[in-house]
Amino acid sequence: MLYELRVYDILPGKMGAITDRFANITLGYFRKHGFRPLLFAEPVIGTSHQLTYLLQWQSLAERERCWDAFSADAGWLAARAETERAGPIVRRFTSSILRDVPSITERLRSASAREETT
Repeated sequence: MLYELRVYDILPGKMGAITDRFANITLGYFRKHGFRPLLFAEPVIGTSHQLTYLLQWQSLAERERCWDAFSADAGWLAARAETERAGPIVRRFTSSILRDVPSITERLRSASAREETT
């Protein structure tokens, strides 16, 4: 299992625009193309004007296939252009591909299971 952590730096005054676009447009295209989003978050303390999200992938090949289809989707491209008619929303983004650290993840799951039974 792989995870993709994406951090978007949002232009000032555009947080509402990016969260609306994800909630009302992007998530539908993510579902259409097989994405599995696990989390969307924004900072409470720290750098403001950021949107972070986490995707789950079975493999790098799956990730590439899904991103390629999403990026070429005419409906998505038109919707994105419409939401950026007044100018860009995202200044830049970073993406990291992560994997579990089994020795730690297994201990974490074991501890959680023990807590649930007590």
